[in-house]
Amino acid sequence: MIRKLSLLLIGALMGAGLVATLSVASWEATGTANAASSDTYRQLNLFGDVFERVRREYVEIPDDDKLIASALNGMLTSLDPHSSYMSPDSFEDMTVETQGEFGGLGIQVTMDKGVVKVISPMDDTPAHAAGILADDYITHLDGQPVRGMTLSEAVDKMRGKVGTKIKLTIVRENVEKPIEVEITREIIKLTSVKFKAQGDVGYIRITQFNGQAFAGLTDAIEKLEEEIGEDKIKGYILDLRSNPGGQLDQSIAVADTFLDQGEIVSTRGRNKEEVKRYYSRAGDLAKGHPLIVLINGGSASASEIVAGALADHHRATLVGSKSFGKGSVQTIIPLSNNGAIRLTTARYYTPSGTSIQAKGIVPDIFVKQELPDDLKDKFPQTTTTEATLKGHLEAEGESETATDALLAEDGKGEEAKDEKEAYSPSYVPVDAEKDTQLQFALELMRGEITNDAFPPKGETE
Repeated sequence: MIRKLSLLLIGALMGAGLVATLSVASWEATGTANAASSDTYRQLNLFGDVFERVRREYVEIPDDDKLIASALNGMLTSLDPHSSYMSPDSFEDMTVETQGEFGGLGIQVTMDKGVVKVISPMDDTPAHAAGILADDYITHLDGQPVRGMTLSEAVDKMRGKVGTKIKLTIVRENVEKPIEVEITREIIKLTSVKFKAQGDVGYIRITQFNGQAFAGLTDAIEKLEEEIGEDKIKGYILDLRSNPGGQLDQSIAVADTFLDQGEIVSTRGRNKEEVKRYYSRAGDLAKGHPLIVLINGGSASASEIVAGALADHHRATLVGSKSFGKGSVQTIIPLSNNGAIRLTTARYYTPSGTSIQAKGIVPDIFVKQELPDDLKDKFPQTTTTEATLKGHLEAEGESETATDALLAEDGKGEEAKDEKEAYSPSYVPVDAEKDTQLQFALELMRGEITNDAFPPKGETE
């Protein structure tokens, strides 16, 4: 059993909320802060002057609480796409959601270009059934423009009483006209682990790293071993495609499930000397059986921690397409009774010391996911990554110019410099027979096809 972490960790999965690797900290001074200069205090006085002028002279009487909340959110969102202010209601809703179920649509989103952008729809949810796709832009909610809303405000509007409806206006790349979709809100149950015996191969999919991920994984391994037979099972396929992240402690526990020893992940904040390292303990629950991990452009944050650890220790072969590249840690800091802030406080690193921020993880074997004919004209033909989000943290050691070059390269799709980084839709078919990446992994596991990357070469450190 993995060691208990010193921080209380809360999952980030919302019905329609930003997903990140999160930890919770109390509101207190930590680390070393630079003393504010006299100029800083003059700027704060300027803010007070503007605030009072708005209160006195705006054409309508403004809501003071909303003015302050908007100012706070503007300050935080200017830092990076994953920092934000949560109102007391939003913070309470997030806390409730992490307990297992809530009313909503079932999509993970972020804010991009002033509107809501879909990271991925959750399996078996109203959004998934309605055909919402990764990289869709939500421009209107019940006819009201999203532009001008904060992410929290948009999320609040998408949530609601179970059984009520909401109309989304969607802009999709390569589709000429906006798409209007009416969705009925349902209870969203955060069942994070699904599994199935694929003949003599155990298939396990983790859709998000909520509080049940590790328990669900251990249960899946136990039941698959019983169903297939310990002496007959050829190996496991761990599917992390379109998994946008969640709790840090759950990602560590999942990686530890397949490792006997060694570092899993480390985090480093502003002070580079303060490094936190998390290690695995003895006991590979998969008993050394071969392991293939599926990733794609929707695999982010906690998913990348797991994939990076298993790849660096040569425990698994990565198959699919390049991951999202979200290598930052967000800390939820409660503000007494005034909500909370979600603040980026550190970058995380794989066991080899590699930062994934704005870079992503490149699979050992690139396999493009084929699309059904009815989606080929509707699906984006270029990938969206952390590096394409406005205001993202720079990749470590990269200048702005270097990042611009990376963006240009990302947009080339099939012409990417490294063929393993070529574009592949972040689409996971419901029908396993039509799942190109899964079928490749099954054939590889059974020896029907061969590749130098499987099994991985090298010894675990």
